[in-house]
Amino acid sequence: MAENPQIKEKLKFAFDFYNIMQKNDVTFAYEGEITHEITKAFSSLAESHIALTNESNAVQKRVFHIMVESLQNISKHSAERKNPESVVNGQGIFMITKTDKEYNITTGNVVFNENIPALEEHIKKINSGNKQTLKNLYKEKIKFGKLSYKGGAGLGFIDMVRKTGERLIYTFFKLNDKKSYFVLTSTIFRTK
Repeated sequence: MAENPQIKEKLKFAFDFYNIMQKNDVTFAYEGEITHEITKAFSSLAESHIALTNESNAVQKRVFHIMVESLQNISKHSAERKNPESVVNGQGIFMITKTDKEYNITTGNVVFNENIPALEEHIKKINSGNKQTLKNLYKEKIKFGKLSYKGGAGLGFIDMVRKTGERLIYTFFKLNDKKSYFVLTSTIFRTK
């Protein structure tokens, strides 16, 4: 065992992290910059892993789709960036958990507090919609939605709820007067 207290602490953290991942059914976790290349790599890893579990094609496609939407959301909308000049490489966390009944895709990223009311209103509107209202909202966003300077038109969350049939679960943890940490989970049932 390492004698250096800092090394011992890091080794203990690795073990504690392993136990937390096991307890919470985490099959994949990442924290850092989300680039196009990382999205492609995660997609390949997840596709390979899920294919080995003999999931139905429909479940595999939904997990893959939600994963890509989630990663793109961090990439485009995180208020934290390794390179402040980049508008496409945000920082955040990305996790996939799996139980006997479901997959949960969870993301976390920093957002500006000034953007929270509009973000929360958008999610609440999506979560309260039924299939038809979500379809209409999606069409409306395609037809009238303005592309932001980051390339989004607000379709990602709508698409996530439409593909899974489940409400988005979210919360905000205040970091300071300017920023909060936004955590979002999307659930994909394995039997639907």
